[in-house]
Parts: sequence; C-alpha cells; structure tokens
Amino acid sequence: MPLPSRVSDLASFDLLLSVAELGSIGRAAKAHGMSQPSASERLRTLEARVGVALLERTSRGARLTTAGQLVAGWAAPVLARAVDLDAGITSLRADRHGQLRVAASLTVAEYLLPAWLIALRAVSPDTATVLTAGNSVHVAEQVLAERADLGFIESTGMPQGLASRVVAKDELVLVVAPGHPWARRRRVTAAKAAGTPLVSRESGSGTRQAWEHALRGAGITEFAGPLLEMSSTTAIKAAAIGGIGPAVLSIHAVEADLKTRTLVRVEVSDVDLHRALRAVWPSGRTPRGPASDLLTIATRSVTHRADRR
Repeated sequence: MPLPSRVSDLASFDLLLSVAELGSIGRAAKAHGMSQPSASERLRTLEARVGVALLERTSRGARLTTAGQLVAGWAAPVLARAVDLDAGITSLRADRHGQLRVAASLTVAEYLLPAWLIALRAVSPDTATVLTAGNSVHVAEQVLAERADLGFIESTGMPQGLASRVVAKDELVLVVAPGHPWARRRRVTAAKAAGTPLVSRESGSGTRQAWEHALRGAGITEFAGPLLEMSSTTAIKAAAIGGIGPAVLSIHAVEADLKTRTLVRVEVSDVDLHRALRAVWPSGRTPRGPASDLLTIATRSVTHRADRR
C-alpha cells in the first residue's frame, strides 16, 4: 500500500516537532541546518497538505495550534519508529560492510587472493575478511550454503545454483625434479602423461578436474591412479622437488621454481592446459558491498594482465 501523500514528508513533521520544542521557526531551522525562509516555506507546505493551520506565528516566535498539537502528538511515535528503522539499517550496513566471508580454491587463495585483498584494503579499510581455503567442490558448497559471500574456483564445470565471472587466466604445468628422466626430454605425449602416476591433489580439486578434462579433450579416457594424493599445493611442490614423481600444478604456483630450476617444465603434446579461474556467488543475486569491490578488483586484474601481454 503506498504511503498517503499527506504524511509522506516525515522531515516536515520532524521540523514541526522542533518548533514545538524550541518555540521558534528560526531556532528550529537552525537545528535542522536550513535557513528560516526555507523552514517557513516547508511548514506552510505541510499545513496546505494537511489542510489545517498547525502554527500560530507571533512577533515573539511560533506555537502550535490545537490541531498542530494533535498532529505533533500523532507524528512523534512515527518519527521515533523512523529513527529506529534508520538505526536498524545502519546496523545491517555495518555488519555487511564490517566482514567479508571469502571461500577460495588453494591456487587462488595462495597466489592471487593476497594481492586482491591488499587492493580491497585500500578501498574498504574497515572490512575484516574471513578466508576459507579448500578445493573447488568445497568452495561451491560454502557459497551455496551462504557460509561465504563470494567464492573462487578452479574447476572447469559450473555447479548448479551459482553465477560466475572469469577473474583470472591460468595454465596447468607438468613439472618434475631436475633429476627426473623427463627433465631431459622436456616433452611427453598426452598418453604417456595420462598413463603415469602423478603426485596429485585429492578428488574434488579444480586442478585435478581441469587436468583430466584437458586429457579427455585430447581423446584420452583412462588415467593412471595417483602416485600420492595431497591436499596442499605446497606439499605437492615439495614432493615433486624431492623427486617423488611428476606433478601438475598452476603456473602461478611454480613460476618461481621454474626460474630457479628447482622444478623443470615438461610440455604435454596435443593438450590445451589453459583454464579460467572464476568468482562464484548464488544465482539470482548480485554481490554487494566489499564482495562487489573484491569482484571488481579481481576482474580488473584479468584486464591488466591482458594489457601487459
């Protein structure tokens, strides 16, 4: 039901109550941060809208008429509830802007998100961020259950119930220790890579899903089981550096190791290992507040990297 026009301007009723309290239109105007002529005009408009005289104006000030006293009495509790409404909204905004819950896959959490959060800090310094890191399946579950305001995943497929936006480009890299036989060959076939047990992330990992998806795109449907399953990118790198076996990791995770040659990159023939990293949130909603700011920052990073190329 629309608010009746006669009572839609609550600020004018508030001004009327100030006149009753202070005994002067001039003093009421000053309390409301407006000029006396503006306050007088506003009160005359209110009287015209209500249809009765609300004030008696004298050389010594102004006082409410009997009708004005009745209207002021009715308006006072309404204005008090408006103040309560504003306080409630302020509290909601403080809660919303005070904390940002982020769930991110390990690659994003370890190698991309720190820089994004530093940038977020510059535009929203009062926001406290709570980060949960896990595999892409876990991230999707957190967002769908509304335990995270924004998620970042690495998987190639999109879970139902989530909207998404590409926030980073990535490339998977097959790496080995310098002493591994593949380090001298520098290239293996897709079939050879698929048939070799790897040091791998657990099932549900976006990196593992993307690797298997890429091999299927090359016509390979059978894969060797993992040589060793680990839930940490850092632990997988350590195992590969130690010579336990080959591993497939994000270029973001191994870039420094390739430069220092603690790991060696091995090309995989006829397989496209590029992928997109995505931000996700519940379908039908739009990220707001700090979540929207972080999404903008992350999305902008894709453009900046493209420009540098």
